Amino acid sequence: MSLKNKTLFVTGASRGIGLAIAVRAARDGANVVIAAKTAEAHPKLPGTIYTAAKEIEDAGGKALPLVVDVREEASVHEAVAKAVAQFGGIDICVNNASAISLTPTLMTDMKRYDLMHQINTRGTFVTSKACIPHLKNAENPHVLMLSPPLDMSPRWFGSHVAYTMAKFGMSMCVLGMAEEFKPDGIAFNALWPRTGIATAAIQFALTGEEGLRHCRTPEIMADAAYAIFNKRSRDFSGNFLIDDTFLYGEGVRDFDHYKVDPTASLMPDFFVPESSEPPPGVKIG
Repeated sequence: MSLKNKTLFVTGASRGIGLAIAVRAARDGANVVIAAKTAEAHPKLPGTIYTAAKEIEDAGGKALPLVVDVREEASVHEAVAKAVAQFGGIDICVNNASAISLTPTLMTDMKRYDLMHQINTRGTFVTSKACIPHLKNAENPHVLMLSPPLDMSPRWFGSHVAYTMAKFGMSMCVLGMAEEFKPDGIAFNALWPRTGIATAAIQFALTGEEGLRHCRTPEIMADAAYAIFNKRSRDFSGNFLIDDTFLYGEGVRDFDHYKVDPTASLMPDFFVPESSEPPPGVKIG
């Protein structure tokens, strides 16, 4: 398996899971387009497109940092054009950019509602649409959404229907586009973590510093994404994958090294169906 000389277009890759996926690919010598908004350091959030570019290059890849707002169609198309001009094409599109607000209906202002839907669902649709003409020319084209299985259980809607709709919109893109572009051999898959992942979203939007102890590192998602990208696209599309279950199927048996704190219990993530059992030896909660 290798992603050497493959070109990845990754949204939201300045930090967190997007950056981890980019760095993992870079270790093979991949080209990575960092399509994110953060050009200047944020007082609380780590990383910019330029610090991400350095990490990618230090890992052995080539980086193209671009300021991109996935809410703006012109911004996305301009970035895709620059990526193709720089690297000659696009092999992999990763829709990682996302906004979150776990608020009930009456506490969700429409500005926040619009932000989540514009970044999550619409941003995924626009970015995929812009990349698809180039993916059609790739040898083994993949599109990956960082989105959950389409589990219609009311428990995932009742507490934060606006956020759930926005994330499930990304997954509906997987369901529809996998079928639509099957004749072109483009794979569309969704990947979701069983546990909390140690990112800025956990730290600042959800549980704080203490919550990070009960998470896994972004590297588990990066390793799962890497394995997906090395699958034959025509044979592996339309899947909704949970990180550790998928990796177990790929032969991984040691999941302890992904834990932020080996002594802490693991915090379950949202949207994991009750029917999805963790791999043997993995205990959640």
